Amino acid sequence: RRNRAIAPMNRFAISPGWQVVMVDLGLRVDELLRRAQLPADLFTRPENGLTTREYFRLWRAMEDMANTPAVALRILDLLSVETFDPPLFAALCSPNLEIALRRIGQFKPLIGPVRLRVSHEADALTLAVDFLERDIPPPGMLVAAELGFFVKLARLATRTELPARAVTLPRDVSPDPGYARFFGVTPRYGDAPSVSVALQDARRPFVTANHAMWQIFEPDLRRRLDALSADAGIVERVRAALLELIPGGLATADGVAQTLAISKRTLQRRLGDEGANFKTLLAEVREKLAWHYLDRSDLPYSQIAFLLGYQDPNSFFRAFNEWTGMTPDTARSRTAH
Repeated sequence: RRNRAIAPMNRFAISPGWQVVMVDLGLRVDELLRRAQLPADLFTRPENGLTTREYFRLWRAMEDMANTPAVALRILDLLSVETFDPPLFAALCSPNLEIALRRIGQFKPLIGPVRLRVSHEADALTLAVDFLERDIPPPGMLVAAELGFFVKLARLATRTELPARAVTLPRDVSPDPGYARFFGVTPRYGDAPSVSVALQDARRPFVTANHAMWQIFEPDLRRRLDALSADAGIVERVRAALLELIPGGLATADGVAQTLAISKRTLQRRLGDEGANFKTLLAEVREKLAWHYLDRSDLPYSQIAFLLGYQDPNSFFRAFNEWTGMTPDTARSRTAH
């Protein structure tokens, strides 16, 4: 099968604050960058940035060199306000975790190749993380640290030992009793990593809330985000927007135009300029996502259909057959061999 990677934006900023974490882990920054095959001046170049592969190499090198069990927990223990990027510091200015997650989700491309998915149940808020380039498996430690970070953020901002209600860690994370102590609940291990907190905790007021500071941060964050996405052509920007909108069933031309802050007519014209059209791109992204879920998870077809924005599994089956000439069952059995 051809390569099915989805890489909407090419490079991601790496915060100088990570040097603090590396030194506190007892690591030599120059040696770590060499092991990760990254430039020695990574943290001093104003235009620094990492591809998804480089970003993952950095995390794997940290894990290898730290040589301690559950290094994700050690990193979480070391995180402090001084290591935060402006987008994360801005999250601390939010009124509560629910709004902070919305803000971080919006500006996450400034921090890393990660997409946040937040869902609400009657009395809980659940956060899952996806990585924008799907052909490269992310380090389990990175996923564990991402999930733990949001619990840590809520604790820093509320000044409480707020517990998680449930957590699922990646299968390749080695079990460690420290995870249960950190999250306040025994973790499960599976293909769909996530963390849940009680809705009342997600809405617990942040004592760090600062609306005036947020108003200072937001324009600069938006400028940085615009500069980052301006480097990508309209086709790549539409793919990135579709990744965000498809799971919510909002992947329409109107929805994408609104996300990209352009008119629908401008969207269609610019796609035409690059020899593309919206319907074809939507099908392409859905097909790549479908292969991702079939290859990398044991999710039931009803759930895959939902994640692809279909109302029912039959619509997914018909579309998949149109794309590939086979059924999801046949595709899944092929990838299993």
